Amino acid sequence: MEGAKQKQRPLTVMASSSSAQVAAARGLGMANPLAEWSGRVRSLEAGLRAWLAKQPTHVEAAVSTAVGAVQGAALGGLMGTLAPDGGSALPVPPPPGADPKALASLKQAQALAGGPLVQARNFAVMTGANAGISCVMRRIRGVEDVQGSMAAAFGSGALFSIVSGMGTPNPVANAITTGVAFAVFQGGFFMIGQKFSQPQSEDTYYSRGRSMLQSLGLQNYEKNFKKGLLTDQTLPLLTDSALRDVKIPPGPRLLILDHIKRDPELTRVN
Repeated sequence: MEGAKQKQRPLTVMASSSSAQVAAARGLGMANPLAEWSGRVRSLEAGLRAWLAKQPTHVEAAVSTAVGAVQGAALGGLMGTLAPDGGSALPVPPPPGADPKALASLKQAQALAGGPLVQARNFAVMTGANAGISCVMRRIRGVEDVQGSMAAAFGSGALFSIVSGMGTPNPVANAITTGVAFAVFQGGFFMIGQKFSQPQSEDTYYSRGRSMLQSLGLQNYEKNFKKGLLTDQTLPLLTDSALRDVKIPPGPRLLILDHIKRDPELTRVN
């Protein structure tokens, strides 16, 4: 009997270990697939940007235009599919002998409320041109600014007007008007986004101190630094008494002073 029990023990251990492996596999399978897919997309996007940065201007512009056109076509096709009236898959030819004003209205209606193929074409031209011109302007000017953004918007708006047929019976004037409208809107949105994305002026004086505290896991004491006006310029001058005055406990004080002593970059802050 004892021998039989001893033979059963390895089987029991093997069964329990296999059960643990199954549970672990199930736990791995319960990972969020959406988060995993998003992480892969972000890594691919970062790799593509790094590769494009090493390429000539015309290569980056061509790839950016193609990617923007594909994204715009997908968005336009979806919008055309979800249109209330369903739209026509292809542009409807105008009736013969139509009045020029009525023909212009028909073209504008088709441009704004066409079927999936019409909208896919229009949005592909608009987003592709915007991405390509933005890339060229960024390479030429060396910075992504409001002037480059407005130039890209003007070009994409003008091409959208020409391709969609919104300019009938005067396509040139309407293309210029549409381009100017696109440029004004995108320039305004660019400036608004830039304004909100800029950090607060006082935070720029605490950037190196903030980085130091985060590396030490002491980011909760950033408010103490700001309360005591311990800016980046004061980091080489910090003493135990100065940190004590801003209510930082002894342990974090020792870590901060030791980090400053060991980091040559912090000791050279001017």
